[in-house]
Amino acid sequence: MLPADGKKQPSLNRTLGFFQAVMYGVGLILGAGIYVLIGDVAAIAGNAMWISFLIAAVIATFTGLSYAELSSMYPKSAAEYMFVKNAFNNNLAAFVAGWLITVVAIVSAAAVAMGFSAYITLFIPQVTPLISAMALVGVLSAVNFIGIKESAWMNTSFTIVELAGLAIIIMAAVLLGSFATNFYEVPPAVSGSLALSIGGIMGAVGLVFFAYFGFENLANLSEETKNAHKTIPRALLMSILITTVIYMAIAISAISLVGWEELASSKAPLALVAEKGFGTVGVIILSIIALFATSNTVLMMLVAASRIMFGMAREHALHPVLARVHARRKTPWISVSATMLITMGVIAFSSGSISAVANVAVFVIFIVYALVNLALIWLRYSRPNLERSFRSPATIGWFPVLAGLGLATSLAMLTQFDPLTMVAGMATIGAGLAGYAITDRYRNRHETSKNAR
Repeated sequence: MLPADGKKQPSLNRTLGFFQAVMYGVGLILGAGIYVLIGDVAAIAGNAMWISFLIAAVIATFTGLSYAELSSMYPKSAAEYMFVKNAFNNNLAAFVAGWLITVVAIVSAAAVAMGFSAYITLFIPQVTPLISAMALVGVLSAVNFIGIKESAWMNTSFTIVELAGLAIIIMAAVLLGSFATNFYEVPPAVSGSLALSIGGIMGAVGLVFFAYFGFENLANLSEETKNAHKTIPRALLMSILITTVIYMAIAISAISLVGWEELASSKAPLALVAEKGFGTVGVIILSIIALFATSNTVLMMLVAASRIMFGMAREHALHPVLARVHARRKTPWISVSATMLITMGVIAFSSGSISAVANVAVFVIFIVYALVNLALIWLRYSRPNLERSFRSPATIGWFPVLAGLGLATSLAMLTQFDPLTMVAGMATIGAGLAGYAITDRYRNRHETSKNAR
């Protein structure tokens, strides 16, 4: 790979093994969403919300299997860009996929950084939320620059702390919960008939899916993972399985302790559950653990965004300077710096109020999922003999059934958003098209140079 200065760049450092990849995936999926999400889910699905978590896991698995197969075929950074480019040989579609997943990662990092600032003010009220969010992004970007090995070990440590926090909730339920609770009870608004009850449970699935959001970014660490074409698919599916078990255990534990009505009325539902189990000490412990959870999510999103930029720049879809790798640290330092600055810009521009922008990110991710599933379907048809170390199961002829279900469910989920979010999501695509037009000259210059040789 020859960037703008014509010098051969060092490659990224392959240090991640299966365990670290799984912990990265688990940390990505667990994130910080479960700490605030579960109350809103309870308001819609009631005590039956555990079913919503299960259905969301199934939907995530459809697309997760597509990511697993495609990652075994193309274990590269900027995974979505590479999947779409290799499937359709279309620079525009590939750029849009890469652009959208980058936006999702950066906006998610900014949103969760503001969540961190909300928790930190509980302990240090003198700190301005905007400043603490930016400081967190700066510190974690430094870790990102130092190396993937250091980032992975921080992620592993923080994920273990997160799991410990959720284990506290499960332990409280085992010791103090009432398992005589009706785990199928739904709110009165949807309890009139079986159809209404199912509608309430399904209505919560879109919201629950935010808790599974992030597994796709594991594919973007392929070039820093040992034996990536086998490790990444296995780690990705193992991550979804582990978090599904944890989420369902948390949902059942929470309603066994406090019931859906109290969860729905609380602004900090898991803190309420911890208080029921262990009093004020439980709230303090959970708040501290939430600091680790939010920090972990921000770190992983920063790592993912920088690798997507790096991969796209190497393919000349972005300015080649973003493909530069630090000679000693073996990290894409220009992309790391750009990711940090853009994330800080999003935080500053939003003035710390970015819940609406976060909804746009979820809308956009379903567009990406649709493209990824479509890419797998087309590759099964157009290149059936291409080597795959992992293959999504359930095939009718050449057609991958689960990828088809992933495509259908992704398109269906796009209809669950309000009109303003949809318009903002389409505007994000429009911005990507404008970016494509701007960067097209780099691709043309590269193609001209390649043809001349």
